[in-house]
Amino acid sequence: MKKIYILFASFLCLTAGSAMAQLNPMGAQFYMNQYLGNPALAGLDSGLNLTAGYRKQMASVPGAPQNQAITAEYRFGRVGLGINVYNEKAGLIKQTRTVATYAYHLPLNSTNHQLHFGLSMGFLNERIYEQDVVGTSGDVAIGALNRREVYVDGDFGMAFTSNLLTVQGSLPNLKSLFKKDFRDAADRSTFYSAVSYKIVSGQGISSVVVEPKVAFRGVKGFDNLWDAGAKVGLFGNTISAFAMYHNTNSVTFGFGALTLNRTLTFQGIYTTETAALRGDTNGNFEINLRYRIF
Repeated sequence: MKKIYILFASFLCLTAGSAMAQLNPMGAQFYMNQYLGNPALAGLDSGLNLTAGYRKQMASVPGAPQNQAITAEYRFGRVGLGINVYNEKAGLIKQTRTVATYAYHLPLNSTNHQLHFGLSMGFLNERIYEQDVVGTSGDVAIGALNRREVYVDGDFGMAFTSNLLTVQGSLPNLKSLFKKDFRDAADRSTFYSAVSYKIVSGQGISSVVVEPKVAFRGVKGFDNLWDAGAKVGLFGNTISAFAMYHNTNSVTFGFGALTLNRTLTFQGIYTTETAALRGDTNGNFEINLRYRIF
């Protein structure tokens, strides 16, 4: 058991010490759907859970960024299985990333202390919408980019959880970590780590849960980023709200509600733009739905 703890601590040091998520990850990654940021948390909850999210910049500028994320998770025993589809379109460029995930949830004792390991493998496809290009038709460079093969990519993550504490770290985009090529551009996530702790008052429907969280992210071509905030859950987490401050001088606010006999969760999120872009755009709005089938 001691060796397992040492392995986990070493991995967290690796993720926190890298010199190099997207620059702005989906807001659902912080609380509602942590599987987006760490494959080790696939199947963290029992049963089959489907989650869908959509984010769009609140501006009528042509080519404004749009993001969609769909995940499916299923847990049986100690094994969690997941599928994660992420699509991003900005201007003429569209990226679609699809991965399948295997996670193993290892109980450490009878008080719900667990270690989680997760590995995702899949494909990344990058394309340019030629029909939207303003300029010379049949550009050789565009054709060459669109003829590139879909390439294999993956993520690795670990986490420790108890009833109150969560400590996690992940290494996304493993291909760019181990092999450099001309597609290894800036704005690619290089590591993600986070710590959160739940403070619980009351029981059942009268309970109040406050969960502060600090996250540390690496993005290639940028200084390391950090996020700090907290989530508050009321009435047994039937209603929740959270806020996160990012050291890019932007803030994320979210509100969620649990309905349909606690099977459907709705969440709306707004993120202000970074200080450098605040005068040009109005931030991003994000909608997430999570449905527990069984």
